Amino acid sequence: MAARKSNLLRPPAVPPNARFSIIAPASLAQPDRIDGGLDNLRALGFDPVPARYALERGPLYFAGTPEQRTSDLHSAFADPATVAVMCLRGGYGSNYLLENLNFELIASHPKPLFGYSDLTGIQLHLLDKLGLPVFHGPMVAADFYLTEGIHLESFRAALAGDTFALGAAEGLRLLKPGKKSSVQGTLYGGCLSIIASLLGTPWEPQTEGKLLFLEDTGVKPYQVDRMIWQLRSAKKFDGVRGIIFGEMLDCASPGMPPGLLENAILSALDGFDGPIAFGLRSGHVSRENVTLTFGVRAELNAATTTRLHILEPAVTR
Repeated sequence: MAARKSNLLRPPAVPPNARFSIIAPASLAQPDRIDGGLDNLRALGFDPVPARYALERGPLYFAGTPEQRTSDLHSAFADPATVAVMCLRGGYGSNYLLENLNFELIASHPKPLFGYSDLTGIQLHLLDKLGLPVFHGPMVAADFYLTEGIHLESFRAALAGDTFALGAAEGLRLLKPGKKSSVQGTLYGGCLSIIASLLGTPWEPQTEGKLLFLEDTGVKPYQVDRMIWQLRSAKKFDGVRGIIFGEMLDCASPGMPPGLLENAILSALDGFDGPIAFGLRSGHVSRENVTLTFGVRAELNAATTTRLHILEPAVTR
């Protein structure tokens, strides 16, 4: 794979009345959640417009064929009226789009692409290949349909190009201090299961030198342990400055001690000398999904209270 450009391909900032193209690169979504999410986006002043095939149902569990889903993604980036692109939901299936991405088209029309979960593969590949920042944040039928599904402060800051900080109010806490109380690096990551699944493929994530964010849902502690072991064996923690885990929603084992997941993480990362934090509500979360911008400089500070500082914008103003 060709090396990514040295500088970020920052898209323009997103104004309050901007048009969002809504795409479904993976699984189909429930109609009531789509309607509720679109209504709540409109209530914030935006103009969400579903793409041509976004409401397709099938084949199987997909929201259309790979060709239809790829066409919607490309059309959303090419559309001059569209300022930002947001996915309906994750699920499964966006991996089928990876080999047919039109990098020239996307690079010619850079825009924020909001998603997480199954979208991690596409987002990180666009970041690694083009330098297009990742908007690891809320989706229409996964978060916006909920009454308290969005962390508005980080969402608005990411759109506007403002720097911001996250801490205990967003669930962040220190799991293990590192040799340094404060570390900086390029914020990078996404869904742990997807990152592990990309190892050994042409789309393998590039983690060296990064401040790594990892999150997932519904996986047991031993499965988290196994995926960390896999990443470690693939040397994906070499050069990583610090690691931040998400809320890890529903990742407990029934009947087991409540701290098993955290202890499994510490055991699997034994010897890692950077700080390890836990609990940041971004991605699969119980409420108020935080928007993170991957590809930008960030600092994990654990000197007194644990804080993640986003140090530079992902958009141009």
